[in-house]
Amino acid sequence: MTALNVQSVGCELSIVIVNWNTRDLLLRCLRSVQDDVETCKPANVQTFVVDNASADSSGTMVKKRFPWAQLIENSENVGFARANNQALALCQGRYALLLNSDTAVHPGALRTLVQFMDAHPRAGAAGARLLNADGTLQISCLPMPTPGREFWRLMFLDRLWSLATYPMKRWDMDTPRRVETIKGACLLLRREALDRVGLLDERFFMYTEEVDLCYRLAQAGWELWYVPQAVVTHDGEASTRQVAASMYLQLYRSKVQFFRKVGGIWPVLRYRLLLAIAYAPRWLAIQLAALFSPRYRPRAAIYRQLLSALPGL
Repeated sequence: MTALNVQSVGCELSIVIVNWNTRDLLLRCLRSVQDDVETCKPANVQTFVVDNASADSSGTMVKKRFPWAQLIENSENVGFARANNQALALCQGRYALLLNSDTAVHPGALRTLVQFMDAHPRAGAAGARLLNADGTLQISCLPMPTPGREFWRLMFLDRLWSLATYPMKRWDMDTPRRVETIKGACLLLRREALDRVGLLDERFFMYTEEVDLCYRLAQAGWELWYVPQAVVTHDGEASTRQVAASMYLQLYRSKVQFFRKVGGIWPVLRYRLLLAIAYAPRWLAIQLAALFSPRYRPRAAIYRQLLSALPGL
């Protein structure tokens, strides 16, 4: 257990896990980290858990079951980016791994990612192959988003030609690839790169903060890699499902915020228009369906909220 609790100049890997009301999944996540570290024995590892004011005794569980994890307990939900930054400011590792609480690290994943980064000094970030709970392949990385790519995705045109997503199912799972963005569920960052481009932008409360970081890393000349030999199961949206309606709106608010930050007002206006074109027909169709079946009413309300909020996003 001592390897998990090293805080020295020689620390190789720092792991940051942000949690909000996912106690049981966090328990599984920390067990998987513990098992992987004890089995593969990478050099010194430290682990941080940042709890965003959970109401499910997550903090108590961490203190009792995983005393080697350094727990930061917030009195309120400060958002994903800010919570990660709280721990990143304390990390002493040459690499920092952002790991979602709803993940489970497969054996050897941590060592594989660290060894890859050691062998590729221009890599500023690397991501693992993410799997769904049923073992199927999950989207782990994406092309850099643009308003056009977002519209392509919303209209399901990637089924005809991959423009907004990568054709990951056709990729060789034994070969790393350069990519443009990496999903934040498992994102290994080089400390040197972070020191140069800065931490996560805390203006992103939830969503797109990792896209913004990947953009800044690429702009600074760092490479981003998908490393499929490292495998992590990710349940996905375990926290945000608890407040699905508000998080749906937050998702698009964050995307607009990113386009405004990197491109100014014109990409934002274009994106708002494309969102309206994509969602207005959906709302009309789902609203009609809701007249015959009450189960469609929550979805119709979410679409209506999004369309109403578009001018102010």
